[in-house]
Amino acid sequence: MTQHESTHAKLWDLIEDIRFGMFTHRHPGGGLHSHPLTTQNQSIDEDATLYFFVPRSGEVASHMAADGNVNLAYAHPGKDRYVSITGTARIAQDPATVERLWTKMAEAWFPKGPNDPDLALLAVRIEEAEYWDVTDSKMVQLYKMAKAAVTGKPPQDMGEHATLKVS
Repeated sequence: MTQHESTHAKLWDLIEDIRFGMFTHRHPGGGLHSHPLTTQNQSIDEDATLYFFVPRSGEVASHMAADGNVNLAYAHPGKDRYVSITGTARIAQDPATVERLWTKMAEAWFPKGPNDPDLALLAVRIEEAEYWDVTDSKMVQLYKMAKAAVTGKPPQDMGEHATLKVS
């Protein structure tokens, strides 16, 4: 496995079981705004792109042309796993990818199916991802925090934290 493939596999392993990501983009006035979006991928492809279905008539689609710099935040508190992804978003014109990613669940939002005229494919090209992944049990974490409180020293080895250069 190449370093490139290894990075994609690690990132996918971190987010694959997190149903929703918080997608943050910039409003034309400069402020930031977030939306919960469902990741449509089954893996991270060689282009390091994540896909989402959004309404073509909606806020996300209309703002991507002006500023495609975005952040995706994934959180799985039960597993103490958190991922922040920096990327560039665009509305993709790719009917084959829409067909490949289409699910019955998407039909709840786009009742006319993959050819729904209001369906837009949001493609986020991942540039970098930072993650925090705690593998210790809750009891071990509590012990380390209690020890830190008693000793006055920050807790050590609270899990894995790294930045991945993806594209």
